[in-house]
Amino acid sequence: MSEPVDDPLRDPALYSNRELSQLDFNFRVLAQAQDPAVPLLERLRFLCISCTNLDEFFEIRAATVRHAQDFEMPPAPDGLSPGVVLRRIHERAAELVEAQYACWNRVLRPALSEAGVRVLARHHWTPAQAEWLRRHFCDEILPVLSPLGLDPAHPFPKILNKSLNIVVVLEGKDAFGRAGHLAIVRAPRSLPRIIQLPQEVSGGEHDFVFLSAVLSAFVDELFPGMQVKGAYQFRVTRNSELIVDEEEVENLALALRDELVGRGYLRAMRLEIAQNCPAPIVRMLLENFQLDGNAVYRIDGPVNLNRVIQVYDLVQRPELKFPSFQPRQLPGSDAMFDLVRAGDVLLHHPFDAFTPVLELVRQAAEDPNVLAIKQTLYRTGKDSAIVESLVQAARNGKDVTAVIELRARFDEEANLGFADRLQEAGVQVVYGVVGYKTHAKMLLVVRREGRQLRRYVHLATGNYHAGTARQYTDLGLVTADPDIGADVNQIFQQLSGLAPAAQLKRLLQSPFTLHGGLLERIGREAANARSGKPARIIARMNALNEPQVIRALYAASQAGASIDLIVRGACTLRPGIHGVSDNIRVRSVVGRFLEHGRAYWFANDGDPELFCASADWLERNLLRRVEVCFPILDPALAARVKAEALDNYLADNCNAWALQPDGSYLKLSPGHGEAPHSAQARLLEAASG
Repeated sequence: MSEPVDDPLRDPALYSNRELSQLDFNFRVLAQAQDPAVPLLERLRFLCISCTNLDEFFEIRAATVRHAQDFEMPPAPDGLSPGVVLRRIHERAAELVEAQYACWNRVLRPALSEAGVRVLARHHWTPAQAEWLRRHFCDEILPVLSPLGLDPAHPFPKILNKSLNIVVVLEGKDAFGRAGHLAIVRAPRSLPRIIQLPQEVSGGEHDFVFLSAVLSAFVDELFPGMQVKGAYQFRVTRNSELIVDEEEVENLALALRDELVGRGYLRAMRLEIAQNCPAPIVRMLLENFQLDGNAVYRIDGPVNLNRVIQVYDLVQRPELKFPSFQPRQLPGSDAMFDLVRAGDVLLHHPFDAFTPVLELVRQAAEDPNVLAIKQTLYRTGKDSAIVESLVQAARNGKDVTAVIELRARFDEEANLGFADRLQEAGVQVVYGVVGYKTHAKMLLVVRREGRQLRRYVHLATGNYHAGTARQYTDLGLVTADPDIGADVNQIFQQLSGLAPAAQLKRLLQSPFTLHGGLLERIGREAANARSGKPARIIARMNALNEPQVIRALYAASQAGASIDLIVRGACTLRPGIHGVSDNIRVRSVVGRFLEHGRAYWFANDGDPELFCASADWLERNLLRRVEVCFPILDPALAARVKAEALDNYLADNCNAWALQPDGSYLKLSPGHGEAPHSAQARLLEAASG
């Protein structure tokens, strides 16, 4: 149904910019690094996460805006042109970088040192430490370096995305009588970015030095007979979005392999440079990378600060980390088919172990009564037990189909490898649908039981990745419901063949019915509110920007429906605007685990509906991806999801941030006489109890 062009709910003032909202999420991550209540090494981890997130932001989101500017694409619903958005990105990112290095230099580094974990700056090296580092440089680092002098015969080299480099200012002449001017020293990827000093040399058990500091200190060893006048570290961040015209290639896997070769040298987006680097050198680098002055970030510290995450892994100090926990084990998971046949199983990770999912695939691979296994794989992690089970299933003569999304960002190479391994074992590998990423998380097992075939299904909000299942909050359902099984089978038929978009009985599916299904249910709550009935929506997701959904939420708010949104990252909806979104509240929760689950609850006039999904309420998820939204039909399990994943998070006053009408976020804290409530802590307590 078309919407009127002059709809007042299209007013750009009612929308925030997605990119700027996503960028602001990293300030909330950084706040965890600044929080004294968080264990010290965990604070270091949060700092590194904010740095890594910023890298990816420039590689993907800022690069997308630059692409929009190049092709003169129209503004987003917020009304900002791509050029204006880029300028504001650089302004806001500069604030974030300043805050990150202030946190490192003034807070975390001194606090770590006081706790006996020292990351030593050059001016703090003792003579013994400096001598050991010089020997280490000469023995372990210098042999793998290939400095390049810049002259007419040696033009500026290609600089790999996010690689560590030193630009060196030289004076004097080399062995061939060439006058020195500038040289580039590239740190090979084989070298560790953090060097641990031996205790017998340093005196401390946990003393570390950045490779960048060692390179800068001893770079003169590379240029004997010449004088080093200055050495300045720098790093360039490039566009990392792979673009493959899928309709023009005969083999997507081969095309992606070709694209991956050049990914590290795509268009530059950002230049990080040592704070004391002279202006002429900065101008030279900008010219080579074809960047303007807005893209320069002068750094008070190592340009690759996120590499200090290695210290987190190298230091075994439990008192400086979150207490370890053991996920709750599911009784009866050694016989998954018996367990699921008796009733649906809900898994809330990481509080519930991921073991039942691994066991379901493993048992299916070994069970002689299982005839077929079908599974989507988006991200699976290295040495995946699930991949091994699928290989074993194929070797055991079962019909195995794996829908592998080759375009899962930054996992393309790993997924190509898994695809090859599965195909070699006889698994039928499908690469999804041209033009639509397969982001759905589905597993289907077909088992013969007596004279009938029964389908067992696992559906989830998160990936089949055992590692992230301990770090991300996600929801999963294992069921033998015949209607859900038939729906999942139908979707697999679409993915592996050319089946039409059939009417599904239980599931909502992008790009066909999920968008419309959400609009219908939001509209139903609005209609109930106008009729004087109780109307309520609670929805949790990672991001929200789809304009039609936002307009529907605004209309429902105007009708009187009460709406609570738990949105971890980017949110372009503005809550609390008089006459438009008075009845909408938005919060973001940032804590120990990355919030990743999606759950949608609709009051439905006393007959509530609760869904979990792989999809956020983003344009791409609802309109340009294959996603699955599944109902929780068991009333007890639906009540559990609402209590644990929704109501629990709405009560959080320790790790929650409330989105304000102007797009800023306000950190919530317990009110007078109010007990602290951390949603994740409550779930950890329940799991351990």
